[in-house]
Amino acid sequence: MASPVTLFAWATPAFFSGAPVDHTWVTDFDNQAHNYPDANAVAAAGANYWFCWGGYHAHGGTPGNPTGFLGRQAGTVPLAKCLVQANADSNTMPAARGTIYSYGVDGVCHQLANQVLYATGASGAQLTVRRARGYMASTFLYGTYGKQHSAWAAKIQSCSQAIVAAARGEVSKMAMAPDEFEEHARLVLGDKDAALLQELLSLRDEARRSVPPKLEGGPEQQAEALNAANQAMLDKAAAILGAEKFERIFGYPAGTKIDLVDPSVQRQSRPQGSHE
Repeated sequence: MASPVTLFAWATPAFFSGAPVDHTWVTDFDNQAHNYPDANAVAAAGANYWFCWGGYHAHGGTPGNPTGFLGRQAGTVPLAKCLVQANADSNTMPAARGTIYSYGVDGVCHQLANQVLYATGASGAQLTVRRARGYMASTFLYGTYGKQHSAWAAKIQSCSQAIVAAARGEVSKMAMAPDEFEEHARLVLGDKDAALLQELLSLRDEARRSVPPKLEGGPEQQAEALNAANQAMLDKAAAILGAEKFERIFGYPAGTKIDLVDPSVQRQSRPQGSHE
């Protein structure tokens, strides 16, 4: 059976200054102890870096979190590498996209990082990047592992079968993580707001099933259209919850413009795969 290796989740501020959103990625090394200048150095050292629809970051760091460290947990690296190719840019390598085939449509960096971290589920619940800023908005819109539910389930099955001889015990015990957004919203609202919770979850389901807007024009216009559609759903959530409860659930004030789709990534990405 393959020896478990620790997987680390990291964050750095997203693409524009002041955004209440973090970019996230995963490594199988502690970047506080290993200072690799680029991805080539990581690969040369026999280590793994998952870009997760972003560039290379030697270190993390966000407001209130100087290192950007989001968590660590033992994981099955062969499974992680099968689910999402390591040491490869998601913009140019389809295998490095997991099943977040179309950036901003199927999910963003949070969902892709979670797909890598699915490989941490051998001894309990999978680690996710839920400590990242903007995560509750992201998972509200895209879910924990993205919108390509059937493709993701098939990916898990095929990768698990591919490495079962080496990691039988670890893989067989893995299960899908619970719905983090629902758990968090239920905890915040409590039993007295059951009807409000159901209204919010109905909107969440609508957001996750929604057909993406027709993407026309250049990358900036496409990113703008995706962000506008996401913002409309978040504004509806604020209208349902009210300002105080919205901020308690989502972690930032109602009415704040929150762009989850980075135009620079949209510019480089090439969609691959089909939608459900």
